[in-house]
Amino acid sequence: MGDGMRWQRRCVLAAVVSGLFSNVAGVAQQRPGNLDVVLKSLDAASAKFQSAEADFRWDLFERVVQQTTTQTGSIYFLRDKSTNAVQMGARIEPPQAKVLEYRKGTLRVFDPGSDHLSELSAGANQAQYESFLTLGFGGSGRDLATAWTITDDGSESINDNAESVKVEKLELVAKDPNVRNTFKRVVIWVDPVRGISLKQQFVTPSDDTRTAVYTHIRYNSKVDVGRFAIKTDKKTTFDRR
Repeated sequence: MGDGMRWQRRCVLAAVVSGLFSNVAGVAQQRPGNLDVVLKSLDAASAKFQSAEADFRWDLFERVVQQTTTQTGSIYFLRDKSTNAVQMGARIEPPQAKVLEYRKGTLRVFDPGSDHLSELSAGANQAQYESFLTLGFGGSGRDLATAWTITDDGSESINDNAESVKVEKLELVAKDPNVRNTFKRVVIWVDPVRGISLKQQFVTPSDDTRTAVYTHIRYNSKVDVGRFAIKTDKKTTFDRR
């Protein structure tokens, strides 16, 4: 698996997924966090979560070469009412155009430029995949505390367009050593009322960072899944793993 595909996979695992707001205005308040209250709020938000759709900016900083690669696009998260499972779809804009889908334990990455589709089965790692998918997108506080050691760094305000949103800054260290081999630390800025992350930062053991920011957030609204459909043809090549 090439470096590009590895990072595409990590982007999705991080729930795509998943930057820096061009209009971020986060200012930390000087007060300690209240983790118990935040986790209970996330439990309540998770019970009400049906869907989220947003625009995103993903910035990947590679420390060795001191270079940042930026991707922009749109993303959705949708909870299946019958199974409670979360599916995800994303469209990355040119020049690095990709269409991503995670559904029923399978991650699909389509490159329209080369007309190539890669399918990666989560297999035994399905729970790990989905823990990243719901990291700030409908996941409960109870599940968050089960999978991560959490430090609450207090509240901040982040602008989503003209609206100021109060978020809680949570620093997460995975309890699973296999996850720590991928990301040694994750920071999320989560709106505990809706259970949605407005900003996420993932730090690898080599100190590369992927920062994701979500704007124009549409919460519990109808998602046009067709807009994110992967469209193949007779010439499409496939890679299944």
